[in-house]
Amino acid sequence: MNGFHTLRREQWIPRPLDEVFPFFSDARNLEELTPPWLGFRILTTGPILIAAGTRIRYRLAWHGLPVTWTTQIRRWDPPFRFIDVQLSGPYQLWHHTHRFEAHTGGTRMTDVVRYRLPFGMIGRAVHTLKVRRDVERIFDYRFERIGELFAAAAVEKPK
Repeated sequence: MNGFHTLRREQWIPRPLDEVFPFFSDARNLEELTPPWLGFRILTTGPILIAAGTRIRYRLAWHGLPVTWTTQIRRWDPPFRFIDVQLSGPYQLWHHTHRFEAHTGGTRMTDVVRYRLPFGMIGRAVHTLKVRRDVERIFDYRFERIGELFAAAAVEKPK
């Protein structure tokens, strides 16, 4: 076993691609999509123009321990895909692909995260005992929050 883990999630959003992609390409919306128990905060100051090469610094609390995380946008293919990777943070590897496609009157969003923990066998044991469920809970929260945000947008938007 190589210690790599993959999480894949799909979600249909009842809004057109030209509304959905801009929301996800605005780094400030990460705060809306991150569970409050993580105490997530963007540290990068000023406007963040998302493009290939953009770096974003965050702070969060993982089980009460402060963690600073820096990611970089590696691929930027609007409005269909972008990929961010961890440059520094809690993982040995974090590679997150965000895909978007028009689908049955809305948008299908697919997240694929490939990650690996540091510390070899210890990291794999910690993943089995705790981290896998933590990552799943974060994406469960994100799934619910996206549903709430875009359902509200569907109701609030004038016809």
